[in-house]
Amino acid sequence: MPTRAAILDVDGTLVDTNYHHTIAWYRAFREQDLVLPIWRIHRSIGMGGDQLVATLAGDDWAAEHGEAASEGHDARYMELIDEVRPLSDARTLIERLKAEEWTVVLASSAKEHEVDHYLDLLEARELADSWTSSEDVEATKPEPDLVQDALEKAGVEKEDAVLLGDSTYDCEAARRAGVQAIAVRTGGFADEELRDAGADAVFEDLGELLEKLGETPFAPGGEG
Repeated sequence: MPTRAAILDVDGTLVDTNYHHTIAWYRAFREQDLVLPIWRIHRSIGMGGDQLVATLAGDDWAAEHGEAASEGHDARYMELIDEVRPLSDARTLIERLKAEEWTVVLASSAKEHEVDHYLDLLEARELADSWTSSEDVEATKPEPDLVQDALEKAGVEKEDAVLLGDSTYDCEAARRAGVQAIAVRTGGFADEELRDAGADAVFEDLGELLEKLGETPFAPGGEG
């Protein structure tokens, strides 16, 4: 059987971080005297921080304040990180995919110390085959760099991989990399948005995905 890779997004897909990041960005912007509606910030969670600042505040503001805002976000997020918990069935999904002989790569563009924290939360350090961090990418989602790096770590071609994510940015990055994508709604995006971004199937959460795994590209033999 040829090697197959399951590329699993981490933030918002395996660990429940999206709203913590939203609040951290809100506080970071306020520290730079910019108050943005929280719902707008949430809609941008999932893209890289470098792109998020310009998307929300504009290129000129980002050029002047972007570095300080990003540093502020990192500091405010670390104040919240101990509240982060794994999403239900996250480790079970990894175990199931490993049992089905998938190579599992946890794909994150978070800082290395954050990824280490999530690996410990998921007890996945000895379970996953590999993982990524911000050290591995130059351009963040929705650019395809992270997905391409995950492919390299798994040692597979794009047609032998499936990405699971929770945001439109995950799905768009997969599409740009030529990788099939499926999504869960834990990122707060609607079915139509995720499908328009490139998801072939959308599930309420990891529990529903596990119940219907045989109907997805993660089915044994990859024939879902």
